Amino acid sequence: QIPTKNIEGQMTPYYPVELGNGTPCSLRQNLPRSSTVMYICHPEAKHEILSVAEVTTCEYEVVILTPLLCNHPKYRFRASPVNDIFCQSLPGSPLKPHNLEQLEKQQEMLKMPFRRVKEEEMPSTKEEKFSSIHKPVAVGSHQLLTVGTTHISKLTDEQLIKEFLSGSYCFHGGVGWWKYEFCYGKYVHQYHEDKESGKTSVVVGTWSKEEHIEWSRKNAARTFYLREDGTQTVRMVSHFYGNGDVCDLTDKPRQVTVKLKCKESDSPHAVTIYMLEPHSCQYILGVESPVICKILDTADEYGLLSVPS
Repeated sequence: QIPTKNIEGQMTPYYPVELGNGTPCSLRQNLPRSSTVMYICHPEAKHEILSVAEVTTCEYEVVILTPLLCNHPKYRFRASPVNDIFCQSLPGSPLKPHNLEQLEKQQEMLKMPFRRVKEEEMPSTKEEKFSSIHKPVAVGSHQLLTVGTTHISKLTDEQLIKEFLSGSYCFHGGVGWWKYEFCYGKYVHQYHEDKESGKTSVVVGTWSKEEHIEWSRKNAARTFYLREDGTQTVRMVSHFYGNGDVCDLTDKPRQVTVKLKCKESDSPHAVTIYMLEPHSCQYILGVESPVICKILDTADEYGLLSVPS
């Protein structure tokens, strides 16, 4: 039997892959960390990570969307059945309900003579206001919050980029016990909020331009993508944040490499954040957002971003 997982309220089939022999977990007598990778069919996906959750201590659950699995009929997304409803009147019933007939008569009486409205009298639709939709999304037993915004103006889009690059607009994300906060050019925090004990926060890394430039001389700060026409564009930039809180396991400050990638979405506020720990207290923070799409090509030799001209 093919296992299923509740994705946005829909029981979705997935293909599981068990991974073991991870970094020893000090909270579980140094037993190795383990993960269950769940591959889910999504025809329009680009092999992206939907979520990374720590379901129990040092045991993780990674959900990956991929179009390759859609070739198998048993893993295709199953839409919820919609049953047609047919209504029939009882014998001797009127063609229309009495209340409906009375309502239609009242509407006829309220109808006023109308005149044609000239085109110049029509309200302008050139400037559209935008509305925000906050939609809770269920991923397993966890609740995420996705924010959808439509009709966002160019001015607001540019302002969002400026606020992101100044560090005043921060990204929040993560599922499971730990949540993450990333403020560009400032810091990366890992935190947990509890009603009784309050907020527990860990500084994973802080920004230093000099330390990052030194790091970029030994590591790739930019990753390129080769287009079909032979030109190349920046696919991802990597930034180094060091001098975090001291790690109990290594007695050294925590540090994190932040990988910024473009995320195609109708909502400029949509963001995907996940954290990996390849070595004790040395992290990789993946951040994908539409805000990043327009500024990746501004990256200099050190991967530093700027407001596009």
